[in-house]
Amino acid sequence: MGPTLPLLAVILLTIGAEGFENGTCPQSKPCSPGVILPVWQPQSELQECSIIFRAVVYLIALCYMFFGVSIVADRFMAAIEVITSQEREVKMRKITGEPYTILIRVWNETVSNLTLMALGSSAPEILLSVVEIFGNNFEAGELGPSTIVGSAAFNLFVIIAFCIFAIPSGQVRRIQREYVFWVTVVWSTFAYIWLYLILCVFSPNEVEVWEGLLTFIFFPLTVISAYVADSYPKLFGRR
Repeated sequence: MGPTLPLLAVILLTIGAEGFENGTCPQSKPCSPGVILPVWQPQSELQECSIIFRAVVYLIALCYMFFGVSIVADRFMAAIEVITSQEREVKMRKITGEPYTILIRVWNETVSNLTLMALGSSAPEILLSVVEIFGNNFEAGELGPSTIVGSAAFNLFVIIAFCIFAIPSGQVRRIQREYVFWVTVVWSTFAYIWLYLILCVFSPNEVEVWEGLLTFIFFPLTVISAYVADSYPKLFGRR
């Protein structure tokens, strides 16, 4: 497998070089002003050293912002773990009447997973979409929607695949809160259908105010229904 990768790289470079005319790509387009980083003028008739210098400056600025986002996200997740790990004492009595104390979580596990944990893990892409939508005068950009869809696809396929792959051979894992799982499955499927309806059927390529408000209302309904399925399984026929 050693010489395969260099040979593949040479083939890809050869195919890519055929699309260039006089050292430039005919399908390239000028850079548009960024939401945070501006465009470095001028953009035409630049020497190679100037292009390399600009690329290095933009790369350093991009890495600096990534580093800042990672620090904020790590602190945020640490704070969420502290909040969700809080416990309180509950005094109980045995059949004999002897009192004893147990510790229970303040936060319901299902509610914390659907709210705080989901918000913490998705905070970077949410902030990216918010910054981009404000910077583009409330028009969808190229990064925000693609980041959210890509993250959802990654969680759906790659994360589940790794969870299945991590199970040792000969062992079996089962879903403990089956009704909560099916509630989230129904709401997740409905979310994709709803997005298709508001973007392609009701108001093509535009999100109206009532659609945004209704979409926002669906989230607390999802949390409430999952909490009911977790706390009151008898409603679903489970004893």
